[in-house]
Amino acid sequence: MRLLRRALLLALSLLFLAALAQTSAEHEQLHRSDFPKKFLFGAASSAYQYEGAADEDGRGPSIWDTFTKNKSNTVDGSSGSVSNDEYHRYKEDIERMSKMGIDAHRFSFSWSRLIPEGRGRVNQLGVDFYNNLINGLLEKGIKPFATLHHFDLPQDLQDAYGGWLSPQIVDDFAMYAEMCFREFGDRVKHWITFNEPSVFVLLGFNNGSFPPGRCSKYVGGCASGDSGTEPYIAGHNVLLSHAAAVRAYRDRYQVTQGGSIGMTFSTAWYVPMSSSDADVMAVQRALDFSIGWFLTPSVFGDYPASMRVLVGDRLPSFTFAESSLLKGSLDFIGINYYSTYYASTYSPRNEENKDFFSDMRCFASGFRHGVSIGPTAASSWLYINPYGIYSIVQYVRKAYNGIPIFITENGVDEATNFSLPLKQALDDRKRIQYHRDHLLFLNKAIRNGADVRGYFVWSLLDDFEWTSGYSVRFGLFYVDFTTLKRYPKTSVKWFTELLHT
Repeated sequence: MRLLRRALLLALSLLFLAALAQTSAEHEQLHRSDFPKKFLFGAASSAYQYEGAADEDGRGPSIWDTFTKNKSNTVDGSSGSVSNDEYHRYKEDIERMSKMGIDAHRFSFSWSRLIPEGRGRVNQLGVDFYNNLINGLLEKGIKPFATLHHFDLPQDLQDAYGGWLSPQIVDDFAMYAEMCFREFGDRVKHWITFNEPSVFVLLGFNNGSFPPGRCSKYVGGCASGDSGTEPYIAGHNVLLSHAAAVRAYRDRYQVTQGGSIGMTFSTAWYVPMSSSDADVMAVQRALDFSIGWFLTPSVFGDYPASMRVLVGDRLPSFTFAESSLLKGSLDFIGINYYSTYYASTYSPRNEENKDFFSDMRCFASGFRHGVSIGPTAASSWLYINPYGIYSIVQYVRKAYNGIPIFITENGVDEATNFSLPLKQALDDRKRIQYHRDHLLFLNKAIRNGADVRGYFVWSLLDDFEWTSGYSVRFGLFYVDFTTLKRYPKTSVKWFTELLHT
C-alpha cells in the first residue's frame, strides 16, 4: 500500500509541476453540459457565519458567541451576531439562487438554535425556521444539503463537561443528530455530520485561535490546554460522534427516507519541495495528518499508520466495536479545497514540546526558492493553483476506494476595502477566473474516472469569516453590512450564464 501511494504521489506531483508551467485557461470555454447530467452546482453557507439573530426566538449561545465577546479574538473585533441576517432574509436569498440556476444549497443547522442547552429541550421556533428554509429551497427546486456541525458547539456543553474533550459528547451529538433526522429527513436527502473537523479541532485545541481557545503555552500562550494530547482526544470524540450519528441514521431512517450521509474534510494538495525521498514522504505525512486523520478511520476503521507511529500512545485507540462502526461510515466524501503548498521534511528542535505540527514533521509553504506556488488571495493561507483540485480528487478517489465525492467548498476572497467605490468592489474577475480554472480541472478529473457529483461555491454571500471577521469577502454577492443589502458581483452573471448553457 505504501509503495502504491508513493507512486501515486510521484505521478501526481510530476503532473502538477508540468501544469505549473501552463498559463490559466482563460479563453477555454466551459459549459454546464460538459459535466454529467445529474451533476449538482451549488452554493454553501453555515449557520453562525450567515444567520445572525443570535439572541432571537430561543436560540442558546454557541462557543463562537462567547469567543467573539472578546474583541481581540477577531481581526476587526466583530462577531456573527448579525452577519448577513440570513435568519430574516433567507427567502430573498433563495430567490437569488433560483434565478442563477443553482441546483443545491449547503447550509448548517445551529445546534444551539434547535436545542438551546445542547441536550434536552427542543426549541420549536428553531425547528420552524429550518422547516421554512428547507421547504423554501424545495419549492424552487433547490436540493438541501444539511450539515449538523459547522464549528458552533452549544456553549452549555462546553461549560458542562469540556465539549469535545469529553466522551459524554458522543451521546449528546447522536441525540441531536437523530432529532434532525426525525424532523427534517423526509426532505433532506444529503447529510453531513461535520464540516472540517481537523480545522475546529486544531485551531481550538492545538493553536488556541478558535474556541474554546486551548493550547500549550509554548504553542500559543493559552491559559490552559495541552497541544500534545487534546487535539487527538477531541478528534477521537468527533469521530465517535460521527459514527454514532451514522449508525442512528442507517438503523432507523435511511431505508425509509432514502438519503445519504457523509462528512466534509478540509483538504489541501501538497507538492514535494524537492525530489528527495524525505520530501516525498513529507507529502504523505501531510496528507495522512490533515485529511487521513478523519477520513482514514471513517473508511478503514483506524488512524493512518504514520500517525500511530509518530504520535504513539498520545493517539487514542478504537475498540473493535468502535472501529467496526467507523469503518465504511461514509456514503460520500465532502472535499473543501482552496489551496496548494510545497511540503518538506523537518525535525522539531525540542522533542519535549509536543503538538500536532511537530508530530507531523512536515513544513508546508507557498514558496519555493522565493517563487510562489500560485497567486495569493486576500487570506494569507490561500495560494491559487487550480491543478490542486484535480490532484486531491484523484488522490482521494484512488486511496479511499472510489467513494463518491462532492466538492463542498471552493472559493477565493478579496480584502474588504471600504474606500473602494461599489462598482469596483463588484468587479470580481479574479473570482471568475478562479472558479473557471478549478471547474476545468475538476471536469478533467471526472473525465479521468473520478466520481464527483457536485460543486459548491464558497460562498453565496459575503459573510462572517471566523477570526478574519468581515475583513475578507468570499461571496458571489456583495453585502453592505450596514444596510444588509445584497449586490450581485460580476461572478453572479458569469455563473448564471454557465448554469444556463
